[in-house]
Amino acid sequence: MLGLPRLLPALLLLLSAVPALAPAQERNVNYELLAASRKGSVSSVRDLLDRGASADSRDRNGDTPLNIAARSGQIALTKLLLEHGAAVDLANLAGVTPLMTASFNGQDAVVHQLLERGADLGRVDRVNKTAMVYAAGNGHTECVRALLDAGVNVNTRYRNDLTALMWAAAYGQAATVQLLLDRGADAAARDNRGKTAHLMAVEERHADVVELLRAAGASKR
Repeated sequence: MLGLPRLLPALLLLLSAVPALAPAQERNVNYELLAASRKGSVSSVRDLLDRGASADSRDRNGDTPLNIAARSGQIALTKLLLEHGAAVDLANLAGVTPLMTASFNGQDAVVHQLLERGADLGRVDRVNKTAMVYAAGNGHTECVRALLDAGVNVNTRYRNDLTALMWAAAYGQAATVQLLLDRGADAAARDNRGKTAHLMAVEERHADVVELLRAAGASKR
């Protein structure tokens, strides 16, 4: 697939390298907070925070309650955790922040919440991907819109000189491609192999994206 890094493996962790929780820690309030967060139980989370649980508790993957809430789009839970001082940019062991998690999963309401709290737009994970790369490649157009509105440059170059437009085009995300073009994405830009978004769409046989890019004046080469 174009030689592009795959999106999903970027969020997988090397669990074998992560130590298990010590027995003495397994049932403390921080452990309970993580369990309640996975269940999306706002009332239980609130009670545990009031009992002294840390809003930045971490599980064996390094995920915090905020990263867990971001993954599943738990708006009320995200709000509660942020109000209790959860670190908005605290990444898991793969370097994935809550903003990246929400963007990868298309949780645009949570993306807005995190951005309002000053989430770092430019953070990269262990495979050098950002929230914008995840949002564009997965076709989460409203997340892409929120990130652009928050200040991400539409023509930012990511690893291998790829742009958000290239990520969206390569994965056939027509609605996202259209938004990026509307916001000024450079259809003539080339990555470090000399490929344009149009050529990537042609190679992957995304006919609707090819037509969008042709209409925008993209080169056929």
